[in-house]
Amino acid sequence: MHNNGGIILPAVSRVLIIGGGIGGLTAGIAFRQVGIEVDLVEKESDWTVYGVGIIQPNNTLRALEKIGLAQDCVDVGAAYPGWRIFDVNGGLLMEDPATSDAAPAYPPVNGITRPKLHGILLKCALDAGVSIKLSVTAETLDDQGGAVEVLFTDGTSRTYDFVVCCDGLFSEMRKKMFGTRFEPKFSGQAVWRYNFPRPSTMEWGEIHCGPRNKLGLVPLTSDLMYMFLVTAEPGNPRMPKEKLAEAMRERLADYGGEIAKLRDQIIDSEAVVYRPMQNILITDPWMKGRVILIGDAAHTTTPHLAQGAAMAIEDAVLLGELLGRDEPLDDLLAEFMQRRFDRVKFVVDSSTQIAEWEMEEWQGIENPDADPGKLLYSATQTLMEEY
Repeated sequence: MHNNGGIILPAVSRVLIIGGGIGGLTAGIAFRQVGIEVDLVEKESDWTVYGVGIIQPNNTLRALEKIGLAQDCVDVGAAYPGWRIFDVNGGLLMEDPATSDAAPAYPPVNGITRPKLHGILLKCALDAGVSIKLSVTAETLDDQGGAVEVLFTDGTSRTYDFVVCCDGLFSEMRKKMFGTRFEPKFSGQAVWRYNFPRPSTMEWGEIHCGPRNKLGLVPLTSDLMYMFLVTAEPGNPRMPKEKLAEAMRERLADYGGEIAKLRDQIIDSEAVVYRPMQNILITDPWMKGRVILIGDAAHTTTPHLAQGAAMAIEDAVLLGELLGRDEPLDDLLAEFMQRRFDRVKFVVDSSTQIAEWEMEEWQGIENPDADPGKLLYSATQTLMEEY
């Protein structure tokens, strides 16, 4: 597009977003704010948001502030100053304050439930004029050079200037673009999550270090928190859904104090969210022609830095900012890759290193180079920098 009577028009005028998760909805909002027409399709028939929480470090809030949503998240979430680290019996080892260097007007960390975050993003997307269809996705993408002809699974078709694929770790669009060259890799660890009432005395997030695993307690609202439990699961075993509560309790057997009391409250297998930790990083440019992958479809990280959702949100917000410019699309996409690739690779690599060190420690292997706490701290500081 070109300058029209002094008005700067965006680089593209009509965009399709495939996938209605955090990255897709954020992208829709960011694109609408620079005047781009947006269709969004989501293959599920309803919004399937599992009911645990997300940790929002300060750089996440910086990205959300750019589209006007940081305060909304803080208002319905639970801000906290950082982490208290405990031993296996509940003895306090240290306090680890987080930073607000990225967005000084906002708290260092905010906890929020996934349904609340999704609700904020969905309402804003609809209010901004994103056209959303459920139970539909793209069947074929025909990139014709100057436009992309899209055939949808409901038999309809439409032409777009640009297509953004935000369809997650198991992205079908990634397979269409790259085949099986880039596949999710199991890290050796899994994470278990469960919601609990939040004690009135809880002011910080908590990390509890056991001999065979670690767990965290994350504030979500004034009266709700969730536990995440990180365990080594060699071979990525299948976990029967009906046995999840029992299996999670077994993995908490080493802990005393307040954790032992919480362990006894894990009784509903339906409420346990179990996920093998997997990662993926597309090392090629994430786009081919006028189709791009962002968020988990391009780079999924394990949650050791609490940056998975942050990276998807940053992708979406930056892409919206760039597409709002009156510049050649190829130049804008090259700048996008230049500003995003090293950053997300740093997150994936740092998280992978922490996971490897943890699994060594839990096996009793002494590694003089291992310092997961130091890496977590330094990586978090690095991510507060502008990009």
